[in-house]
Amino acid sequence: MRILRLTAAATLMLAAGCATSSDMDRLKSQISDLQEQVAQLKQTASSKEEVQNVNTKIADQTQTLLKSSATLIAKVDQMEEKINNTQGGIEQANYRVDRLVQQVTQAQHDLDELKTAAARATAAASPAGTQPPLTEVAVTAPATPGEDPMQTYQAAYRDYQRGNFDLAVAGFREFLARNPNSDLADNAAYWIGESLFSQKKYREAVEQFDSVVTRYPRSDKVPGALLKKGYAYISLGEKAQGVVQLQYVVHEHPNTQEATLARQRLKQLGIETR
Repeated sequence: MRILRLTAAATLMLAAGCATSSDMDRLKSQISDLQEQVAQLKQTASSKEEVQNVNTKIADQTQTLLKSSATLIAKVDQMEEKINNTQGGIEQANYRVDRLVQQVTQAQHDLDELKTAAARATAAASPAGTQPPLTEVAVTAPATPGEDPMQTYQAAYRDYQRGNFDLAVAGFREFLARNPNSDLADNAAYWIGESLFSQKKYREAVEQFDSVVTRYPRSDKVPGALLKKGYAYISLGEKAQGVVQLQYVVHEHPNTQEATLARQRLKQLGIETR
């Protein structure tokens, strides 16, 4: 607008014949300055619009990134939860496998000892040269559990296998009370501990396994008692005590199945052994 006025003024001055050369130069200079200012204003307005557009794009991209980040974090959390659940399931499965392996091993030991004890009992009761085969011993054993120690022991062991742990504990204790010097006394004491452990009576199980180690130090049940004592401490939340017990099994009974199970459990706990 101002440029138009200056241009109109210059035209009038020329028309009136009163414009001097210096006046014309000054007007031209002012017009030039104004034209430059207008150009700058246009450029500034254009720059502001571009900046605004850039800011808008940045804001949109920031929102998109935030949403993507939130989604990614949620997926990572879900993956971690699945991994933790899977790890927990693996540890539980390993623990159950360990228990089954040990129970099978112990059952085999007990079966061998039962056969040996039955053979001894038959040999003592039969005349020389008339000893029946081992397979016949189990068939011809007395039918009343209360009258025969072997029957009492077998009945208690069957209760353990069936999960009747209270009956198993009562049966094994009865056997020990009547036959404290039996070759199966250490086995009976051990299976009392196993029954208590299966009932999650971990503190009582620890005391019972201790009695196995103390009363029968040369028994082949000692490694198993030490192993399950370690398991019981861990189940009680006393991890340090449990680790000590498992390490003791590895160091003192290195070539046993119990030592293998102890190494596996220590590895699950993040503790490497030689």
